[in-house]
Amino acid sequence: MHDTKQLITIKGTREGLTLFIDDTCSFDDAFHELREKLVANQPHKKEPCVPVTIKLGNRYLQEGQEESLLNLINDENRFRIQSIESDVIAKSEALSLMEDSEVKTVSRIIRSGQVLEVTGDLLLIGDVNPGGCVISTGNIYIMGHLHGIAHAGSGGDRNAVIAAAFMNPSQLRIADYISRAPDYESDGVYMECGLIDEEQDKIIIDRLQVLAQKRKTINRFERRITNG
Repeated sequence: MHDTKQLITIKGTREGLTLFIDDTCSFDDAFHELREKLVANQPHKKEPCVPVTIKLGNRYLQEGQEESLLNLINDENRFRIQSIESDVIAKSEALSLMEDSEVKTVSRIIRSGQVLEVTGDLLLIGDVNPGGCVISTGNIYIMGHLHGIAHAGSGGDRNAVIAAAFMNPSQLRIADYISRAPDYESDGVYMECGLIDEEQDKIIIDRLQVLAQKRKTINRFERRITNG
């Protein structure tokens, strides 16, 4: 007689329970076994609700399946879903992530009163004149003079950076941080970058080469700019 394969693995942690659901079986089979195990492991009514993290592996929940899990694991049976984690994402989410990580190249001069706004990283080959503004959800690289406003990480990314061949902005913004114009004027000998320094809790301007130390996750494109 063969043992039935276990579809649900329960692991206790300090934060609660982690449920590992086999990603090769049908959802109905996994759901049935999960219901049985929750009944067998249900806490006493006087005990507080137990947080539950669900690990789906290479399984993507179809419409209605997540709701079924939420209905099964709830405060009434002394369990509470903390998070549902999957290694698989929808095509729309993947396309959105690609767009956010894409480098948009624009060749133009941003004149006074003009606003250039992009999703992802921005590579501007041109100048930002006084009164001009560039906004990006990612990093901003300007192969020219920055005299206007630059806002990187507009969606809240505090790791975003702003780099320019000639850094003399009227204002720098990264996520929810705002910096006024620097007290000095760049001599244009080397590229500079603006980034958030967590220790000083403000935007600082430094040589572009500091990105290799300050931002360990910079990609190959940024490294090529940094290393010339």
